[in-house]
Amino acid sequence: MLGDDIKKLGFGLMRLPRIEGSDDVIDIEQTKQMVDEFLAAGFTYFDTAWAYPGSEDAARQALVERYPREKFQLATKNAVWIGRKTKEDAIEQYNTSLRRTGAGYFDFYLLHNLGDSRTKVFDDLDLWNYFLGEKEKGKIKHLGFSFHSTPEQLDEILNAHPEAEFVQLQINYADWDSHSIQSGKCYEVARRHNKPVIIMEPVKGGNLASPPESVEKIFKDADPKSSCASWALRFAADLEGVITVLSGMSSIEQMRDNLSFMKEFTHLTPEQKNVIERARIELANLPVIPCTTCNYCSKVCPMDIGISGSFGALNMYTLYKNYGLAKMRHDWDVMGHGHKRANECIKCGACEGVCPQHIEIRKELERVAETFKD
Repeated sequence: MLGDDIKKLGFGLMRLPRIEGSDDVIDIEQTKQMVDEFLAAGFTYFDTAWAYPGSEDAARQALVERYPREKFQLATKNAVWIGRKTKEDAIEQYNTSLRRTGAGYFDFYLLHNLGDSRTKVFDDLDLWNYFLGEKEKGKIKHLGFSFHSTPEQLDEILNAHPEAEFVQLQINYADWDSHSIQSGKCYEVARRHNKPVIIMEPVKGGNLASPPESVEKIFKDADPKSSCASWALRFAADLEGVITVLSGMSSIEQMRDNLSFMKEFTHLTPEQKNVIERARIELANLPVIPCTTCNYCSKVCPMDIGISGSFGALNMYTLYKNYGLAKMRHDWDVMGHGHKRANECIKCGACEGVCPQHIEIRKELERVAETFKD
């Protein structure tokens, strides 16, 4: 299988450490130390993207300029749907990534975040064929895509593009049976198409490193010495057909914790799988808005409020108390998809008349508006 020579932990460069007192200046010296310890432990896969501010430059400084090119695999991504959406834009993104990283070639090159209208952009601009041409030139070793949408759309893409060598999916135990993320169903589609999987968000943006107290207790009762993050990463790495599991590590301490249990990774025992399943059930039973993202409400909303996206963000904040990440999800799932914010609701009640879950939508939208008012 593709990636059999790659160990099961990948270094995601999206959340690199920042200089103290700054939100946007990457701490290159600490990043170098993290790269050194990662490679010394036998791991070799690094993941960045054109759209991650400063990340490709950091990859050049901390990795490419300091190690022989054959000692690591580097992945990056093309997000042509950001900007003018022309083929020239896509090619410029690709060339910019080559220039920023100084890598010479990419071991894994991804069409970034396929799904919904973004899929069509890559198809309309004939970018699959363009990047296959770059693969023939040796500038790309393996071509695939990342994905954040429904299993039905994933199936359509893989049917249309059998040339995709792998797919990168959001998979974690919290989202495995989620009505919105549908990690498990997307994984099953990839396996049905015999596509190797790279896993992103195994710790759900860091949320599963510090889950709600009742969930943490299940893990600590089972193994007081293991971090909650370790359970999440091992759940993902245990799946068949996985090339590697990306962890967006933000400090040397996080790096060392991950290395401590992934360096000699072994598959989960039945008892350990049962612990994770109990944690997943506990997390699913916590009091959140019972939205299943059927989106019947949005079809009758005269204001085009992003109802299900709003509820998903509020649920994330309720569970994990991570306002920054919840706000980011709110902005992406609502305004990022062209919907109106909760504070524009006119209280007509049409949504509540069609909601199969009988949610008091108007009341919950007031909570969303108050939570994400900035």
